[in-house]
Parts: sequence; C-alpha cells; structure tokens
Amino acid sequence: MNKTGAAIIGCGAIFPLHADAVMELDDAELRLVVDTDLPKAQATAARYACEAAADYRVLLERDDIQIVHLCTPHHLHAEMAVELLAAGKHVLTEKPMAENPASADALLEAARSSRGQLGVTFQNRYNAASQMIHEYIASGSLGRLICMKGIVTWHRDQAYYESAPWRGRWATEGGGVLINQTLHTLDLLQWFGGAVSSVKGSVTADALADLIEVEDTAHACIDFTSGARALFYGTTAYGTDSPVELEIVFENGVLTQRRDSLYLWKDGEETRLCEPPETKAGGKSYWGTSHRKLIADFYRHVRDGRPFWIDAEEGMKSLQLMGGLYEYTRSRQGLRFPPE
Repeated sequence: MNKTGAAIIGCGAIFPLHADAVMELDDAELRLVVDTDLPKAQATAARYACEAAADYRVLLERDDIQIVHLCTPHHLHAEMAVELLAAGKHVLTEKPMAENPASADALLEAARSSRGQLGVTFQNRYNAASQMIHEYIASGSLGRLICMKGIVTWHRDQAYYESAPWRGRWATEGGGVLINQTLHTLDLLQWFGGAVSSVKGSVTADALADLIEVEDTAHACIDFTSGARALFYGTTAYGTDSPVELEIVFENGVLTQRRDSLYLWKDGEETRLCEPPETKAGGKSYWGTSHRKLIADFYRHVRDGRPFWIDAEEGMKSLQLMGGLYEYTRSRQGLRFPPE
C-alpha cells in the first residue's frame, strides 16, 4: 500500500491530537515534524519514529509528503498555508485559518487556485451532539428553528498569556476570546443557523485589560436570513472552565447541550439523546473528542479526490462573524484596535 505522507508543523500542546490521529490511519504515515525549537522537534520525532526539522520550507521539495498539519500560533497559519498550497500540498490547519481579514482573503485565494486542499479544524462539527442538532434542523421534524444561544465561560490568567507571548496581541493572536476560545461555538451557531443577515454586540477587556491588548469578554446578537436569532456570550474572566452550553429552540421542542450530553425537551418530557464518548485522546477536555474523526475524514477526502467540506469558505464564516463584532465595537465603544 502506498501510504499518504504527512508532516506536522508545531510541536506544542495540540500536536499530540494530530500526531496520534495520523498514527491510527492504516494508509498514512507521519514522516516529518517541524518546530523552530529544533531540540524539541528532535525529541518529538524520536517518540514518533520520524524525521525532524526546524524550517518548514523543507516540505516544499518533499514529494513524499502530501498532507501538512498546521499546529502553530495563529499569525503563522495563513502565511505557511499559502506557501504550502502553492507547492501543491494539502493543508489541514488548526483554527483560525488566519489572524486577520487580509490574511484570510489571501489564504482563500491561494486555496482556490491550488491543486491541494485546505481543511480547517472545526472538530466540534463532528461531535455526536452537533451532528444531531444539525440533523434536527435540516429535517424540520421539530418544526421551524426559532432561536439559539451559546455560552462559553472559561478561565485564562496572567500565567497563561505569559507562557506564550504571541497570545493576547492583535498582531499575533488576531484577537482574544473570540478568535481563540469561542471560535468553535461561533462556528457551530452559524453552521446551525445558516446565512447570517446581521451581527451586533460588543467586546470588552474585563479582567485583564492591563495585561492584554485584546478582549476577554464578548456578547453578540446574530440574526439569520431564516428569521432565527442566536445570542452568544463568551468570556475568559470566569474562575474555571465550565462546559460549553447550547440551547436550540424549535416550534415543537428544545435541544439543550449540557456537559456535552444532548437533551430533547418535548411534550413536557426530557430525553437524553446522546452523551460524550469516553476518550483517552489526551489534551484539554474542552477540545472535545473529535479531532480523530475530522482528521480521518480529511484524509479520506484527499485520498478519494473529493473536496473537503470544512474548507476555506467555511473557515471564513466564523471569522466574518468575529470581524462584525469587532467593527460594531470599534464604531461605538472605542476598544483599542490596531491602526488601519
């Protein structure tokens, strides 16, 4: 069997979820890991029995590597992906696909003109609860979708930002709670709701204004062309990482996600539809359990020559929601933004 050659750029916290997923695939082989900290890359390569490098550009000439995973800081995603796509590589990037609108536009054009595919890691779309919610909406079995809410209350402190200087800065992170901690929830809301007609709200720095340039709290009112509305609240000013909460209200029932279990309230009774699977995948609990599902699906699409469904256009949608909130705040509240 000719195995698909893979490489991963960035040997940080998210790396094992990608590496272990590749190692589980019978038709793929992890051949190279890259990190600017070469000793770190070499130690990681030793654990996974592959090669190590400090400069990702060595990949451009490696015909034995077809798929490249980007597990780097935000501001490197688009820059690296554009170059890799131009070389014909298939690229699977962690979210966000870019740190600002200009970089996102450049990446979108690069993806459209490349013979390689770009996939964006919104793994929560593969969660059993997310899949069920989407199916209920598509089927119309509970009637018209009326409204939704998504709530993310997590904790980030000074030590978190000091541990990685690229965080908390417009130039390198591209934002705060919206682009880092809650982009998955924004993505789910727009995936459930469909085309967006407007977004209003605000972003603020409530807890760490003296430490970070970006926001730690955001709220939004999102209207969809269908007539449905979503309310969103996200913060890293809470005292702990609480489970993400979702509520989806239909004419004839309500779906609620609590602690990653999904419940249906209908006709005065509540039924649990699914619960989260047990996992030994490692990583932080709020990353969920679906990286393996998404990565395996991306490899299947590449192998079969089919377009992957979470592509650059899909990756842009949550960034556009985020950008709308920043612009709404910029015009009304004067939060510090980078110069135009």
